Amino acid sequence: MRKFFLVLSVLSVSASTGALAQHSGTDAEQKACSRDVQKFCRKLMDQGDLVILSCLKENRPKLTKACGDVLISHGQ
Repeated sequence: MRKFFLVLSVLSVSASTGALAQHSGTDAEQKACSRDVQKFCRKLMDQGDLVILSCLKENRPKLTKACGDVLISHGQ
């Protein structure tokens, strides 16, 4: 579960004019994706945040609308 929270931090990093700005994921955003991470990316949770983010993006059509909206809101 700890890796999941780190993934939301990765989701929260956005590039703007060459600089990175970081915002922590809200409780609502974490809740929106927690089941999707467990369902689709559980066996990858020990492989790092970017792997989990990639997994979520690969499974985008199967994600809940709420989690899909979180990805979109963070430019993913």
